[in-house]
Amino acid sequence: MMVDLSRWGCRTAAVVLLLAAAAQAMPAFAQNPQGRMRGAGAAKPGKAAENLRDGQAETRLLEVYRLTGEGRGREALAHAESLARDYPNFQLAQLALGDLLNARVRPVRKLGDVPEADAARAPEAGGMLDELRTESLQRVQAHKNRPGADRIPTQFLELSSRSRHAIAIDASRSRLYLFENTAKGLQLVADYYASVGKLGIEKLVEGDQRTPLGVYFITSRLDPATLKDFYGAGALPINYPNPLDQSRGKTGSGIWLHGTPPDQFARAPLATDGCVVLANPDLERILRQVEPRSTPVVIARQLQWVAAHSVQAERNAFEAVLNAWRTAKSQGDMARLTSFYASDFQGHRQKPLAEWTRVLQAETRALKGREIQLKDKSYLRWTDATDTMVVTFGEVAEGARTGPVKRQYWKRKGQQWQIFFEGVIG
Repeated sequence: MMVDLSRWGCRTAAVVLLLAAAAQAMPAFAQNPQGRMRGAGAAKPGKAAENLRDGQAETRLLEVYRLTGEGRGREALAHAESLARDYPNFQLAQLALGDLLNARVRPVRKLGDVPEADAARAPEAGGMLDELRTESLQRVQAHKNRPGADRIPTQFLELSSRSRHAIAIDASRSRLYLFENTAKGLQLVADYYASVGKLGIEKLVEGDQRTPLGVYFITSRLDPATLKDFYGAGALPINYPNPLDQSRGKTGSGIWLHGTPPDQFARAPLATDGCVVLANPDLERILRQVEPRSTPVVIARQLQWVAAHSVQAERNAFEAVLNAWRTAKSQGDMARLTSFYASDFQGHRQKPLAEWTRVLQAETRALKGREIQLKDKSYLRWTDATDTMVVTFGEVAEGARTGPVKRQYWKRKGQQWQIFFEGVIG
Protein backbone atom coordinates (compact mmCIF):
# COMPACT_ATOMS: atom_id res chain seq x y z
CA MET A 1 0.00 0.00 0.00
CA MET A 2 1.60 3.29 -1.13
CA VAL A 3 0.79 6.35 0.97
CA ASP A 4 1.49 9.94 -0.08
CA LEU A 5 2.40 11.76 3.14
CA SER A 6 2.75 15.19 1.54
CA ARG A 7 -0.89 16.07 2.18
CA TRP A 8 -0.69 15.30 5.90
CA GLY A 9 0.75 17.21 8.85
CA CYS A 10 3.81 15.48 10.32
CA ARG A 11 1.92 14.18 13.36
CA THR A 12 -0.96 12.80 11.32
CA ALA A 13 1.54 11.38 8.83
CA ALA A 14 2.95 9.12 11.53
CA VAL A 15 -0.52 7.70 12.18
CA VAL A 16 -1.08 7.20 8.46
CA LEU A 17 2.28 5.42 8.18
CA LEU A 18 1.25 3.01 10.92
CA LEU A 19 -2.17 2.60 9.31
CA ALA A 20 -0.46 1.75 6.02
CA ALA A 21 1.64 -0.89 7.76
CA ALA A 22 -1.50 -2.37 9.31
CA ALA A 23 -3.30 -2.37 5.97
CA GLN A 24 -0.48 -4.38 4.39
CA ALA A 25 -1.63 -7.28 6.54
CA MET A 26 -4.97 -7.13 4.72
CA PRO A 27 -4.09 -6.56 1.06
CA ALA A 28 -7.57 -7.31 -0.27
CA PHE A 29 -9.06 -4.62 1.97
CA ALA A 30 -6.31 -2.16 1.05
CA GLN A 31 -7.01 -2.63 -2.65
CA ASN A 32 -10.80 -2.58 -2.42
CA PRO A 33 -12.02 -1.48 1.02
CA GLN A 34 -15.64 -0.96 0.02
CA GLY A 35 -15.75 -4.40 -1.60
CA ARG A 36 -14.59 -6.02 1.63
CA MET A 37 -17.48 -4.44 3.51
CA ARG A 38 -20.34 -5.49 1.28
CA GLY A 39 -22.91 -7.36 3.31
CA ALA A 40 -21.54 -5.88 6.53
CA GLY A 41 -23.49 -2.63 6.63
CA ALA A 42 -21.31 -0.76 4.16
CA ALA A 43 -21.04 2.94 4.82
CA LYS A 44 -22.31 5.55 2.43
CA PRO A 45 -19.82 7.67 0.45
CA GLY A 46 -18.21 10.54 2.33
CA LYS A 47 -20.00 13.88 2.56
CA ALA A 48 -18.61 17.14 1.25
CA ALA A 49 -16.40 18.77 3.87
CA GLU A 50 -18.58 21.87 4.03
CA ASN A 51 -21.53 19.74 5.20
CA LEU A 52 -19.70 18.32 8.21
CA ARG A 53 -21.35 19.60 11.38
CA ASP A 54 -20.06 20.31 14.84
CA GLY A 55 -19.69 17.32 17.12
CA GLN A 56 -20.32 14.76 14.38
CA ALA A 57 -16.79 13.38 14.21
CA GLU A 58 -16.65 12.63 17.91
CA THR A 59 -20.14 11.10 17.93
CA ARG A 60 -19.18 8.79 15.08
CA LEU A 61 -15.87 7.86 16.74
CA LEU A 62 -17.69 6.91 19.94
CA GLU A 63 -20.02 4.76 17.85
CA VAL A 64 -16.98 2.94 16.44
CA TYR A 65 -15.80 2.34 20.00
CA ARG A 66 -19.24 1.09 21.04
CA LEU A 67 -19.51 -1.36 18.17
CA THR A 68 -15.99 -2.60 18.82
CA GLY A 69 -16.72 -3.10 22.50
CA GLU A 70 -19.82 -5.13 21.61
CA GLY A 71 -17.73 -7.41 19.39
CA ARG A 72 -19.34 -6.12 16.18
CA GLY A 73 -16.03 -5.73 14.39
CA ARG A 74 -17.32 -5.75 10.79
CA GLU A 75 -19.80 -2.95 11.51
CA ALA A 76 -17.17 -1.03 13.46
CA LEU A 77 -14.78 -1.33 10.52
CA ALA A 78 -17.40 0.00 8.10
CA HIS A 79 -18.07 2.99 10.34
CA ALA A 80 -14.36 3.64 10.94
CA GLU A 81 -13.56 3.60 7.22
CA SER A 82 -16.37 6.05 6.52
CA LEU A 83 -15.31 8.32 9.40
CA ALA A 84 -11.67 8.35 8.28
CA ARG A 85 -12.76 9.20 4.73
CA ASP A 86 -15.02 12.08 5.83
CA TYR A 87 -12.47 13.43 8.31
CA PRO A 88 -9.09 12.41 6.83
CA ASN A 89 -7.14 14.57 9.30
CA PHE A 90 -8.88 13.16 12.39
CA GLN A 91 -5.99 11.21 13.90
CA LEU A 92 -8.15 9.15 16.28
CA ALA A 93 -10.30 8.03 13.35
CA GLN A 94 -7.20 6.87 11.48
CA LEU A 95 -5.94 5.10 14.59
CA ALA A 96 -9.26 3.31 15.18
CA LEU A 97 -9.28 2.16 11.56
CA GLY A 98 -5.71 0.87 11.85
CA ASP A 99 -6.59 -1.08 14.99
CA LEU A 100 -9.62 -2.65 13.35
CA LEU A 101 -7.51 -3.72 10.38
CA ASN A 102 -4.90 -5.19 12.70
CA ALA A 103 -7.59 -6.99 14.68
CA ARG A 104 -8.29 -9.17 11.64
CA VAL A 105 -4.91 -10.82 11.85
CA ARG A 106 -3.93 -10.58 15.52
CA PRO A 107 -5.33 -9.56 18.92
CA VAL A 108 -5.38 -5.79 19.59
CA ARG A 109 -4.70 -5.12 23.25
CA LYS A 110 -5.02 -1.32 23.37
CA LEU A 111 -5.75 1.73 21.25
CA GLY A 112 -2.91 2.16 18.78
CA ASP A 113 -1.55 -1.34 19.39
CA VAL A 114 1.21 -1.15 16.81
CA PRO A 115 3.60 -4.07 16.23
CA GLU A 116 7.15 -3.28 17.32
CA ALA A 117 8.48 -3.67 13.79
CA ASP A 118 5.97 -1.13 12.46
CA ALA A 119 6.55 1.28 15.35
CA ALA A 120 10.29 1.19 14.58
CA ARG A 121 9.52 2.70 11.17
CA ALA A 122 8.04 5.76 12.90
CA PRO A 123 9.89 6.17 16.22
CA GLU A 124 8.36 9.63 16.81
CA ALA A 125 4.94 7.99 17.01
CA GLY A 126 5.44 6.69 20.56
CA GLY A 127 4.81 9.98 22.32
CA MET A 128 2.12 10.89 19.84
CA LEU A 129 0.28 7.62 20.49
CA ASP A 130 0.29 8.37 24.22
CA GLU A 131 -1.26 11.78 23.49
CA LEU A 132 -3.90 10.21 21.25
CA ARG A 133 -4.78 7.66 23.93
CA THR A 134 -5.20 10.51 26.42
CA GLU A 135 -7.36 12.42 23.94
CA SER A 136 -9.48 9.33 23.37
CA LEU A 137 -9.94 8.78 27.10
CA GLN A 138 -10.91 12.43 27.63
CA ARG A 139 -13.55 12.21 24.92
CA VAL A 140 -14.98 8.96 26.29
CA GLN A 141 -15.04 10.17 29.90
CA ALA A 142 -16.70 13.47 28.94
CA HIS A 143 -19.40 11.53 27.12
CA LYS A 144 -19.98 9.23 30.09
CA ASN A 145 -20.07 12.10 32.59
CA ARG A 146 -22.06 14.70 30.65
CA PRO A 147 -23.94 16.84 33.19
CA GLY A 148 -27.70 16.64 33.46
CA ALA A 149 -30.00 19.14 31.81
CA ASP A 150 -30.77 20.87 35.13
CA ARG A 151 -27.12 21.35 36.13
CA ILE A 152 -24.97 24.45 35.76
CA PRO A 153 -21.41 25.36 36.82
CA THR A 154 -21.31 27.07 40.21
CA GLN A 155 -19.80 30.23 38.70
CA PHE A 156 -23.04 31.22 36.94
CA LEU A 157 -25.11 32.82 39.70
CA GLU A 158 -27.10 35.01 37.32
CA LEU A 159 -26.85 36.06 33.69
CA SER A 160 -28.56 39.05 32.14
CA SER A 161 -30.78 38.40 29.13
CA ARG A 162 -28.24 40.47 27.18
CA SER A 163 -25.85 37.53 27.54
CA ARG A 164 -27.50 35.14 25.13
CA HIS A 165 -24.80 32.50 25.54
CA ALA A 166 -22.15 31.46 28.04
CA ILE A 167 -19.11 29.20 27.84
CA ALA A 168 -17.49 27.07 30.55
CA ILE A 169 -14.24 25.13 30.08
CA ASP A 170 -13.23 22.20 32.27
CA ALA A 171 -9.47 21.75 31.80
CA SER A 172 -9.46 18.42 33.67
CA ARG A 173 -11.80 16.97 31.04
CA SER A 174 -10.44 18.85 28.00
CA ARG A 175 -14.01 20.05 27.49
CA LEU A 176 -15.80 23.23 26.45
CA TYR A 177 -19.50 23.59 27.32
CA LEU A 178 -21.75 25.96 25.39
CA PHE A 179 -24.91 27.28 27.09
CA GLU A 180 -27.89 29.20 25.78
CA ASN A 181 -29.43 31.72 28.18
CA THR A 182 -33.17 31.10 27.89
CA ALA A 183 -36.25 32.37 29.72
CA LYS A 184 -35.99 29.21 31.84
CA GLY A 185 -32.31 29.79 32.64
CA LEU A 186 -29.08 28.38 31.27
CA GLN A 187 -29.47 25.38 28.99
CA LEU A 188 -26.49 23.27 27.93
CA VAL A 189 -26.75 23.04 24.14
CA ALA A 190 -23.39 21.54 23.12
CA ASP A 191 -20.03 20.41 24.46
CA TYR A 192 -16.75 19.88 22.63
CA TYR A 193 -13.29 18.47 23.10
CA ALA A 194 -10.77 21.30 23.59
CA SER A 195 -6.99 21.61 23.96
CA VAL A 196 -5.21 23.87 26.45
CA GLY A 197 -1.62 24.96 27.15
CA LYS A 198 1.38 22.70 26.67
CA LEU A 199 2.32 23.18 30.32
CA GLY A 200 -1.23 23.05 31.59
CA ILE A 201 -3.29 25.72 33.29
CA GLU A 202 -3.06 28.67 35.69
CA LYS A 203 -1.19 31.16 33.54
CA LEU A 204 1.11 33.48 35.48
CA VAL A 205 3.50 35.19 33.07
CA GLU A 206 3.94 35.95 29.38
CA GLY A 207 5.17 32.94 27.43
CA ASP A 208 4.65 30.29 30.13
CA GLN A 209 2.53 28.15 27.73
CA ARG A 210 -0.28 27.86 30.25
CA THR A 211 -3.98 28.60 29.91
CA PRO A 212 -5.42 31.09 32.42
CA LEU A 213 -8.02 30.22 35.03
CA GLY A 214 -10.84 32.61 35.85
CA VAL A 215 -13.89 34.48 34.61
CA TYR A 216 -13.38 36.19 31.26
CA PHE A 217 -15.39 37.74 28.44
CA ILE A 218 -15.08 37.44 24.68
CA THR A 219 -13.82 40.82 23.51
CA SER A 220 -14.12 40.51 19.70
CA ARG A 221 -14.57 38.16 16.77
CA LEU A 222 -11.56 38.05 14.42
CA ASP A 223 -12.14 37.67 10.71
CA PRO A 224 -10.51 34.39 9.57
CA ALA A 225 -9.54 36.11 6.31
CA THR A 226 -7.10 38.24 8.33
CA LEU A 227 -5.58 35.30 10.21
CA LYS A 228 -2.95 32.72 9.37
CA ASP A 229 -4.14 29.20 8.54
CA PHE A 230 -2.80 28.15 11.93
CA TYR A 231 -5.94 29.61 13.58
CA GLY A 232 -8.35 27.66 11.40
CA ALA A 233 -11.98 28.81 11.18
CA GLY A 234 -11.43 31.97 13.23
CA ALA A 235 -10.64 33.30 16.68
CA LEU A 236 -12.36 34.81 19.71
CA PRO A 237 -10.01 36.76 22.00
CA ILE A 238 -10.80 36.94 25.74
CA ASN A 239 -9.91 39.69 28.22
CA TYR A 240 -6.91 38.05 29.87
CA PRO A 241 -5.45 39.47 32.06
CA ASN A 242 -8.68 40.57 33.76
CA PRO A 243 -8.65 42.96 36.76
CA LEU A 244 -8.23 40.06 39.21
CA ASP A 245 -5.25 38.77 37.21
CA GLN A 246 -3.74 42.25 37.10
CA SER A 247 -4.14 42.69 40.85
CA ARG A 248 -2.10 39.49 41.25
CA GLY A 249 0.66 40.66 38.91
CA LYS A 250 -0.11 38.20 36.13
CA THR A 251 1.16 39.08 32.65
CA GLY A 252 0.66 37.99 29.08
CA SER A 253 -1.84 38.60 26.31
CA GLY A 254 -3.31 37.09 23.16
CA ILE A 255 -5.37 34.33 24.78
CA TRP A 256 -7.93 33.23 22.21
CA LEU A 257 -10.44 30.53 21.48
CA HIS A 258 -9.50 29.41 17.97
CA GLY A 259 -9.50 26.55 15.46
CA THR A 260 -6.90 24.28 13.89
CA PRO A 261 -4.93 24.51 10.62
CA PRO A 262 -6.26 22.69 7.53
CA ASP A 263 -4.00 19.65 7.96
CA GLN A 264 -5.08 18.99 11.55
CA PHE A 265 -8.52 18.10 12.91
CA ALA A 266 -7.75 18.33 16.64
CA ARG A 267 -4.75 18.91 18.86
CA ALA A 268 -3.47 16.97 21.86
CA PRO A 269 -5.06 17.79 25.24
CA LEU A 270 -1.97 19.82 26.22
CA ALA A 271 -0.77 21.38 23.00
CA THR A 272 -1.22 25.16 22.81
CA ASP A 273 0.77 28.21 23.86
CA GLY A 274 -2.07 29.12 26.26
CA CYS A 275 -5.09 29.43 23.98
CA VAL A 276 -8.11 27.12 23.96
CA VAL A 277 -8.28 25.25 20.64
CA LEU A 278 -11.24 23.40 19.12
CA ALA A 279 -11.85 21.49 15.92
CA ASN A 280 -12.98 23.86 13.18
CA PRO A 281 -16.55 22.50 12.80
CA ASP A 282 -17.04 22.94 16.56
CA LEU A 283 -15.57 26.43 16.61
CA GLU A 284 -17.71 27.46 13.64
CA ARG A 285 -20.89 26.92 15.66
CA ILE A 286 -19.52 29.02 18.50
CA LEU A 287 -18.48 31.75 16.06
CA ARG A 288 -22.03 31.87 14.70
CA GLN A 289 -23.72 32.08 18.07
CA VAL A 290 -21.71 33.95 20.68
CA GLU A 291 -21.58 37.73 21.00
CA PRO A 292 -18.44 39.74 21.81
CA ARG A 293 -18.39 41.70 25.07
CA SER A 294 -21.48 40.02 26.57
CA THR A 295 -20.46 36.34 26.44
CA PRO A 296 -18.73 35.12 29.61
CA VAL A 297 -16.05 32.42 29.42
CA VAL A 298 -15.28 30.53 32.62
CA ILE A 299 -12.04 28.50 32.54
CA ALA A 300 -11.76 26.18 35.52
CA ARG A 301 -9.39 23.47 36.66
CA GLN A 302 -12.48 21.33 37.23
CA LEU A 303 -16.06 22.55 36.96
CA GLN A 304 -18.44 21.88 39.83
CA TRP A 305 -22.00 21.25 38.63
CA VAL A 306 -25.05 22.02 40.75
CA ALA A 307 -28.79 22.26 40.29
CA ALA A 308 -29.65 25.71 38.95
CA HIS A 309 -31.97 26.51 41.87
CA SER A 310 -29.22 25.78 44.41
CA VAL A 311 -27.36 29.03 43.67
CA GLN A 312 -30.37 31.18 44.53
CA ALA A 313 -29.38 31.73 48.15
CA GLU A 314 -25.88 32.91 47.19
CA ARG A 315 -27.33 35.16 44.49
CA ASN A 316 -29.83 36.73 46.90
CA ALA A 317 -27.20 37.26 49.59
CA PHE A 318 -24.92 39.11 47.21
CA GLU A 319 -27.78 41.07 45.66
CA ALA A 320 -28.53 42.50 49.11
CA VAL A 321 -24.93 43.82 49.27
CA LEU A 322 -25.16 45.32 45.79
CA ASN A 323 -28.48 46.98 46.65
CA ALA A 324 -26.89 48.53 49.73
CA TRP A 325 -24.17 49.99 47.47
CA ARG A 326 -26.87 51.29 45.10
CA THR A 327 -28.79 52.91 47.95
CA ALA A 328 -25.69 54.65 49.31
CA LYS A 329 -24.90 56.05 45.87
CA SER A 330 -28.50 57.14 45.24
CA GLN A 331 -28.56 59.00 48.57
CA GLY A 332 -25.15 60.57 48.02
CA ASP A 333 -23.90 59.09 51.31
CA MET A 334 -20.19 59.24 50.52
CA ALA A 335 -19.02 57.78 53.82
CA ARG A 336 -21.24 54.77 53.37
CA LEU A 337 -20.50 54.54 49.63
CA THR A 338 -16.71 54.57 49.97
CA SER A 339 -16.90 51.89 52.68
CA PHE A 340 -17.76 49.43 49.90
CA TYR A 341 -14.37 50.04 48.20
CA ALA A 342 -11.20 48.18 49.13
CA SER A 343 -8.11 50.12 50.18
CA ASP A 344 -6.19 48.59 47.25
CA PHE A 345 -8.91 49.56 44.76
CA GLN A 346 -7.83 50.26 41.18
CA GLY A 347 -10.44 51.85 38.96
CA HIS A 348 -10.59 52.42 35.23
CA ARG A 349 -7.26 53.70 33.88
CA GLN A 350 -5.56 52.52 37.12
CA LYS A 351 -7.18 55.22 39.27
CA PRO A 352 -6.48 54.59 42.98
CA LEU A 353 -9.25 54.96 45.55
CA ALA A 354 -8.49 58.63 46.31
CA GLU A 355 -8.98 59.58 42.64
CA TRP A 356 -11.98 57.27 42.25
CA THR A 357 -13.65 58.92 45.24
CA ARG A 358 -13.69 62.18 43.26
CA VAL A 359 -15.29 60.31 40.34
CA LEU A 360 -17.98 58.97 42.69
CA GLN A 361 -18.58 62.45 44.13
CA ALA A 362 -19.10 63.84 40.64
CA GLU A 363 -21.49 61.04 39.75
CA THR A 364 -23.58 61.45 42.91
CA ARG A 365 -23.80 65.23 42.40
CA ALA A 366 -25.03 64.62 38.84
CA LEU A 367 -27.85 62.46 40.20
CA LYS A 368 -29.34 65.43 42.07
CA GLY A 369 -31.08 63.14 44.50
CA ARG A 370 -32.48 60.79 41.88
CA GLU A 371 -32.45 57.09 42.64
CA ILE A 372 -30.45 54.78 40.41
CA GLN A 373 -31.63 51.42 39.16
CA LEU A 374 -29.36 48.54 38.20
CA LYS A 375 -30.57 46.89 35.00
CA ASP A 376 -29.52 43.68 33.22
CA LYS A 377 -27.46 42.37 36.11
CA SER A 378 -25.03 39.47 35.82
CA TYR A 379 -23.21 37.82 38.73
CA LEU A 380 -20.31 35.47 38.06
CA ARG A 381 -18.47 33.99 41.02
CA TRP A 382 -14.86 32.84 41.03
CA THR A 383 -13.42 31.08 44.07
CA ASP A 384 -9.79 30.11 44.59
CA ALA A 385 -7.61 31.59 47.32
CA THR A 386 -10.02 34.55 47.21
CA ASP A 387 -13.78 34.68 46.80
CA THR A 388 -14.50 37.02 43.88
CA MET A 389 -17.71 38.27 42.28
CA VAL A 390 -17.71 39.75 38.76
CA VAL A 391 -20.75 42.00 38.41
CA THR A 392 -22.06 43.67 35.26
CA PHE A 393 -25.06 46.02 35.14
CA GLY A 394 -26.55 49.05 33.46
CA GLU A 395 -26.68 52.03 35.84
CA VAL A 396 -29.79 54.06 35.00
CA ALA A 397 -30.82 57.19 36.90
CA GLU A 398 -34.49 57.80 37.69
CA GLY A 399 -36.18 59.43 34.71
CA ALA A 400 -33.44 58.39 32.28
CA ARG A 401 -33.90 55.77 29.58
CA THR A 402 -30.31 54.58 29.42
CA GLY A 403 -27.08 54.76 31.36
CA PRO A 404 -23.53 53.45 31.37
CA VAL A 405 -22.83 49.71 31.51
CA LYS A 406 -20.46 49.05 34.39
CA ARG A 407 -18.42 46.11 35.56
CA GLN A 408 -17.27 45.67 39.14
CA TYR A 409 -14.97 43.10 40.73
CA TRP A 410 -15.76 42.40 44.39
CA LYS A 411 -13.73 40.31 46.83
CA ARG A 412 -14.78 38.90 50.15
CA LYS A 413 -12.81 39.87 53.26
CA GLY A 414 -14.17 37.88 56.15
CA GLN A 415 -17.92 38.48 56.03
CA GLN A 416 -17.65 41.70 54.00
CA TRP A 417 -17.66 42.17 50.23
CA GLN A 418 -15.54 45.03 48.86
CA ILE A 419 -15.02 46.43 45.36
CA PHE A 420 -11.42 46.29 44.09
CA PHE A 421 -12.14 47.31 40.49
CA GLU A 422 -14.87 49.32 38.76
CA GLY A 423 -15.07 50.57 35.19
CA VAL A 424 -17.42 51.53 32.40
CA ILE A 425 -17.54 48.97 29.57
CA GLY A 426 -20.30 50.44 27.41
